[in-house]
Amino acid sequence: MIVWVNGAFGSGKSTLVDELLLRWPEALVYDPEMVGYVLREIVEVPTGDFQDLRLWRRQVADLAVGLIEEYRRPVLIPMTVVNPGYAGEIFGALKDAGIDVHHFFLKVSREVLEKRIDGRSFTPDSPDQDEKVRHWCKEKITQCLAAADTLPRDTVLLDGELSPRELAGQVLARVRASGTSGG
Repeated sequence: MIVWVNGAFGSGKSTLVDELLLRWPEALVYDPEMVGYVLREIVEVPTGDFQDLRLWRRQVADLAVGLIEEYRRPVLIPMTVVNPGYAGEIFGALKDAGIDVHHFFLKVSREVLEKRIDGRSFTPDSPDQDEKVRHWCKEKITQCLAAADTLPRDTVLLDGELSPRELAGQVLARVRASGTSGG
């Protein structure tokens, strides 16, 4: 089973997954961003966004399936995917492989997202790069906020301004209610 935590940059995806892992220590954490970083080292990413690479989307799904098949453990995935076509492609491949996918989207106001992004350091040794990353994340806010209405029907919307503890409780309750195991 996969618990996919989606939302804008700064919405608290990784923080929520960290909290879930405390309560569900047998789970694996898989960050598809790493697949993107590997691909960037191998091929050119013309748009600058590795999600635009079909190979990235295919590898994200294939690796998730492999983790479940090999290790037989739940997988927690903190990853922003707001393009409805890309989300459909990835989640469709996971479902075709017979994997239960619980998709959660953290809704957070623009003001809170901007404040969280401004408070983060992405590359502490490179202030210029840090600012570029912050700018890129902020440019994506509008698209991410609009995505909540275009994601798969079974997506569960959560108030990302709640505490990670409250959110983890809501996620685990949903997973338990679906009849699959969880913390």
